[in-house]
Amino acid sequence: MSLVVLAVDDEPPALDELIYLLERRPEVDEVLSAGDATHALRQLNEHRVDAIFLDINMPGLSGLELAGVLTKYADPPAVVFVTAHDDKAVDAFEVGAVDYLLKPLRDERLTQAISRVLAVRETSGHAEPVPPGVTGTDEVIPVELSGVTSLVRRDSISWVEAVGDYARLHSESGAHLVRIPLSTLASRWQDHGFQRVHRSYLVALPMVTGLRTSGSTTVVCVRAHGASAAVELPVSRRQLRELKDLLIRDPMRELKSSSDDPAQR
Repeated sequence: MSLVVLAVDDEPPALDELIYLLERRPEVDEVLSAGDATHALRQLNEHRVDAIFLDINMPGLSGLELAGVLTKYADPPAVVFVTAHDDKAVDAFEVGAVDYLLKPLRDERLTQAISRVLAVRETSGHAEPVPPGVTGTDEVIPVELSGVTSLVRRDSISWVEAVGDYARLHSESGAHLVRIPLSTLASRWQDHGFQRVHRSYLVALPMVTGLRTSGSTTVVCVRAHGASAAVELPVSRRQLRELKDLLIRDPMRELKSSSDDPAQR
């Protein structure tokens, strides 16, 4: 599949470099360019574009604001941010970017970004707005650690914990705090095997190993990456029935519920 891409940057040297790197890619058939968001919108209205490689800080309409506009399109291009700022990755997630590249660009990261664009186009047939790093049905979350942006795969996450307006992801690579409300993740991931079990917890159903009830209290046992024992998380009464229904309906699960209360056995 050949791509038509639009490169957008208000700094001419940076734009020239981006165009040069994109034109070298065998997957890219044509590279259009724009020096600001207004020109970019004009290009998008005049040409079919598969992906837009976009700077964030620009005069007038910013890259993030332009990406927000593109979500209103019936057939929006995949958005890849190319920026010198490493503190906007979560904002990029919220507007549905496919990837987030830091300047100066490295060939291996550009290769990954183009692969993700291709995966989105080939999977959906058109570039619907998706979170960063979607390849097929998987998704990755950008996390910040000591000024470095890393990507955490959704399928590596066992459970998520609410921390005010933030969420802590418990994954194979450790615990990561991200500026995304738990309610947002619960809504986005409901169709991908995650279930809200409490106002403070979201769990990956494939990682659930059991339920344990003692009196009026129920906890869900979740397999933790790298831990010798499962983690026990509280289940609220309002979520318990739905959680049980979901677990029982899963034909692949060998779930064993236990109880310290004989009446519950």
